[in-house]
Amino acid sequence: MTTPSSSSRLQKAFLKYQHIFVFLAPLLFVVGVYVAAPTPADTGLGYWTEYWWLCLAFVTGATIVNTVGISGSALFVPFLIFVFPVIAGESLTPETLVKIGLISESFGLSSSALAFIQYGLVDRRLALSLVLGAVPFVVAGALLSFVIPEPLFHALLGVALIAASVLLFKADLSHEEPGEAGEGEPEVSADGGPEAEMPDDADKLGPAGVETADDGTVTRVDRDGNDYGYTRGGYLERFANYSIGGVFQGLAGFGVGELGIISMLRTNVPVRVAIGTNHIVVAMTAVLASLVHVFGGGLVPGGHTMDLASTPWNMVVWTVPATVTGGQIAPYVSTALDTATIKKFVGGLFAIIAVALFLMAGGVA
Repeated sequence: MTTPSSSSRLQKAFLKYQHIFVFLAPLLFVVGVYVAAPTPADTGLGYWTEYWWLCLAFVTGATIVNTVGISGSALFVPFLIFVFPVIAGESLTPETLVKIGLISESFGLSSSALAFIQYGLVDRRLALSLVLGAVPFVVAGALLSFVIPEPLFHALLGVALIAASVLLFKADLSHEEPGEAGEGEPEVSADGGPEAEMPDDADKLGPAGVETADDGTVTRVDRDGNDYGYTRGGYLERFANYSIGGVFQGLAGFGVGELGIISMLRTNVPVRVAIGTNHIVVAMTAVLASLVHVFGGGLVPGGHTMDLASTPWNMVVWTVPATVTGGQIAPYVSTALDTATIKKFVGGLFAIIAVALFLMAGGVA
């Protein structure tokens, strides 16, 4: 019997108590904003509570987008463009939209990614290859955001999401349901438990039992004991989708999740594993896009860096905790819904977002 390494024990301890660290992060963020953020001169209680209702909207939105494994800004940006002005009586500038979306999304996606890891639904090898492949495209897209016309971008992303919606409805998801051990078959359990019949993969993340056969077939067992079978083939198709999506992710904070999830489903990765793994990719690319948006403007002609003093801190103090909460709820919603429901919901959501983007491109917003 092998003894768990110190890094493995540390990972298990962190994931066991990840909800504490996850909720501590936005608390420290809010305290830091209140104490040190550059705010208008006369800021009283009314300034900080003015947009409290955003918390409700962003909890709902974060739960939806994290349940289906897409970028938070895919819902947040249309909401802030079309719904926010109706309720608040004022419109937000594109620069402010990007700030709110990226700050909120980075916290929410990181929260949900940890929750999916803790649930045993993240394939580390797939996630690492996809992140490395998407990085240069995310950086390129973020730099292009300083020069590309907004209407052109919105129209292109709308076309991409319509295509993704059609592909999803046509995809064969019959392989998605978790398996159950039949009569006479050996029981398997997560994390090398007492009934486990398979070894733990050294490259796994979280409390998942993972075995990779010589022919490349992967058997994964989540925290609840559901097992999933798939292969990691189809790298070229996933690379194509994640590269295109990475450009859009850099441009406006969403795109890689929407197109990436389709490529994993089309290459027979089980839907819940695809959603969980996609969270790692989207979270890391969102953080990268945020950094380039904040600091990379000076690298392109006519570029600019974001002015932190103009950030609506009285909004993000509500949206950040909300997205973190939604990110923690999402894995439980994901496992509670059947495959057909998730498929129809994601496809319909893509179509709705695409329509909103076409309206934005046409100057309706």
